[in-house]
Amino acid sequence: MKVPVFSLDAKPVEEIELPEVFDSEVRPDVIRRAVLAAQSARIQPWGPDPMAGKRTSAETWGKGFGVSRIRRVKGTKHPASGMGAFAPHAVGGRRAHPPRVEKNIAERINRKERRLAIRSAIAASKDKKLVAARGHAVATVSSLPLVVTDELESLKKTADIRATLTKLGLGKELERTSEGIRIRAGIGKMRGRRYKRAVGPLIVIAQDRGIKSGARNLPGVSVAKVNELNAEILAPGGVPGRLIVWTTSAIQKLAEGLYS
Repeated sequence: MKVPVFSLDAKPVEEIELPEVFDSEVRPDVIRRAVLAAQSARIQPWGPDPMAGKRTSAETWGKGFGVSRIRRVKGTKHPASGMGAFAPHAVGGRRAHPPRVEKNIAERINRKERRLAIRSAIAASKDKKLVAARGHAVATVSSLPLVVTDELESLKKTADIRATLTKLGLGKELERTSEGIRIRAGIGKMRGRRYKRAVGPLIVIAQDRGIKSGARNLPGVSVAKVNELNAEILAPGGVPGRLIVWTTSAIQKLAEGLYS
């Protein structure tokens, strides 16, 4: 299968043969598994102090006092005397089933499965129905996958990158991502996750010549080297079909069997 290569003015300059990776079978189950493995690997193990709620002199009185046999603080002349302690349902008591640091949280995935997920996510990016199902505005995009000359890697200004993407038919997509910034609902807004942002197009390059510094100010736009791709970048949230802009050199590196 051949696709056109566009210049920065969105004019086709040549045709390029797509690598075999674009003909791979789309496996949403494997993609989801790889994304969950990547997300779980970032979780930091945590747990409370093993002695939390246990630093007390509390002992049970035993039977015969007409009170419950919960452990009670020793003493007679201070306010805490006789108060229940240590038990999970007591004030200041230990937790019943706390999270433990030694628990294995990370989901393991085989190397071949991870590579299969990458190939599958790449293949899904050429299916216009899957890309539109993710919410991307692709009605004005002439062809998928969208391949651009290597001059794209040298753009350093945000305005130039925005103008180029608009000429390529991604103007509505950029509008969608810029309007998709919203405040998160829930307690997460107080924990450094205040804003939620829409996922926009991914620009895959072979070499960074300044485009990363220029594209980082475009909401939702990501830039990644072709040899650093993973399932989470290609299919955020485990949903295949991300809108991807490839450079010619990136396609050529894929043809060398990078993820075979």
